[in-house]
Amino acid sequence: MNGNEEQRCLAAVNEALQVIGSKWAFHVIAQLYYRSQRFNQLRRSLGNISIKSLTDILRQLEQHQIVHRQVFPTIPVSVEYSLTEKGKEYRSVLLQMREWGEKWNGDPNK
Repeated sequence: MNGNEEQRCLAAVNEALQVIGSKWAFHVIAQLYYRSQRFNQLRRSLGNISIKSLTDILRQLEQHQIVHRQVFPTIPVSVEYSLTEKGKEYRSVLLQMREWGEKWNGDPNK
């Protein structure tokens, strides 16, 4: 790789890591991959995540255009979260990470 290609590669990988670099991002993306969920549904699905942590990660994923937030004008207001097309493309990234993890399984000698 020449210097320009290397810089583009590093920038692209850094962008991907910004999206999934937090503790809960992977879990939120995985939960939303198969269906849209409201906030409390998502919180229950994730187990022991705090309200603040879930709020923060959803905002971050929304800023990166991974998650779409849709507000329904009901009383009280309902909000539903789903993955954007960009978010759905993370499946292939996560599957590659899974394959790598299964192959090496924490063994530094492999």
